[in-house]
Amino acid sequence: MKTLKDAQVGETVTVTKLRGDGPVKRRIMDMGITKGVEILVRKVAPLGDPMELNLRGYELSLRRADAENIEVV
Repeated sequence: MKTLKDAQVGETVTVTKLRGDGPVKRRIMDMGITKGVEILVRKVAPLGDPMELNLRGYELSLRRADAENIEVV
């Protein structure tokens, strides 16, 4: 099981499942990350947090702790 946290810079992944309890999962979904969405990992900060992602035509910065709750292929 691979999570978004494990994705490398320049890699495009597809979301297969969202984990986490209610408010955390809801916040991730409100950012546009839902099942089936393709995400391009553009950059990762020098210390690894946050990650800069491209999805649905916009850029999003996401903490690695949140990226751990997103399963991808």
